[in-house]
Amino acid sequence: MDRVKLRNTILSLIAGLGASSVHIVLMEVKQRSGILPQFDPYADLQRVLSSFSSHAFETPLSWLLPYINGAMLLGFLFGQSFSYLPGRTALLKGAVFGFLAWLLLGLVLLPFSGGGVFAHRLGLGVMPALLMLVMLLTYAIVVSLIYQRLTAPSNPD
Repeated sequence: MDRVKLRNTILSLIAGLGASSVHIVLMEVKQRSGILPQFDPYADLQRVLSSFSSHAFETPLSWLLPYINGAMLLGFLFGQSFSYLPGRTALLKGAVFGFLAWLLLGLVLLPFSGGGVFAHRLGLGVMPALLMLVMLLTYAIVVSLIYQRLTAPSNPD
């Protein structure tokens, strides 16, 4: 891997970590305010992952899952796809990435974890899908803005 690709990969992980921190705060606000307590995709994912292993995810370590997912997986994928995403601004690129992630998670992850397409099996109407859209758009726009800032050419003063 050449230096530029390695640098951009590292910067995408840093951007993912920053955006994950914002996402974790939003998840905490959701939990403390009692918004859709029945909709907890991370708990569902932990349950599914635990079913593949003889070891359950321990509660003290479960807070790491959103960071691993957001910083390592989504941050890396975002960095790899940034130049291919439509749009000229980081805001638009982030929105497109967030929308695509929402579609993927709503159509694949939620059904896989037992919630149905966009969590319709929870019987909460469109609210889980809308909440997930807002959360993913926020994450994706933040990761995009951070990544663009980190990868922007230096401007000597």
